Amino acid sequence: MLFSLLLEATGSVAIMGAAIGAGLAAIGAGLGIGKIGGSAMEGIARQPEAAGRIQTAMLIIAALIEAVALFAAVICLLVATA
Repeated sequence: MLFSLLLEATGSVAIMGAAIGAGLAAIGAGLGIGKIGGSAMEGIARQPEAAGRIQTAMLIIAALIEAVALFAAVICLLVATA
């Protein structure tokens, strides 16, 4: 029933799948960055002298996760418009 209502609202399974895919990519990026932040804070608390290196690595990894999430969202939009 829910599937048929969503299908009527969107008009196509591709659009609905693209929206679900983009949402999952955003959720995954949020969870990944949260995990990185928590682990970095734990590492800094254990070794305060390594804070600079940990923070630099954390920022680089967070940027890579955001790039992958953006790539996934763009692919979902391309699928929806194809």
